Amino acid sequence: MTSNQSPAPCRITVCRGCCCGDPRKVPGVDHAGQIQRLRTALAGAAPVRASDCLDVCDQANVMVIQPSAAGRAAGGRPVWLGLVNDDAALADIAAWVRSGGPGLAEPPGVLDLYEFTVSRRVGKALAD
Repeated sequence: MTSNQSPAPCRITVCRGCCCGDPRKVPGVDHAGQIQRLRTALAGAAPVRASDCLDVCDQANVMVIQPSAAGRAAGGRPVWLGLVNDDAALADIAAWVRSGGPGLAEPPGVLDLYEFTVSRRVGKALAD
């Protein structure tokens, strides 16, 4: 852990199940490169992990930004983002997480266009 990293940083989960990450479902996106670019942009700030299907295939590619311990204490909750298929969105996500993420920093306004609400059943599958 680096000295500027909190004990429990934000975590980014990138869906790579049946539809997310599938070039037939979302053509023209470097799906593997997407994860690597996020990992590079967030090195030392937050882990990025790939997950099996998160069961919201109509929103491919899906990412969930989970708050840090401090963000959760401040009221932050996981933020689900869908249709994350361009590098500009990745840059906005990385900038938001580096500035504190859910509960600690306001996301760039454009991320509102990507945010969606999942059912309780789906949300529980990724509960902390």
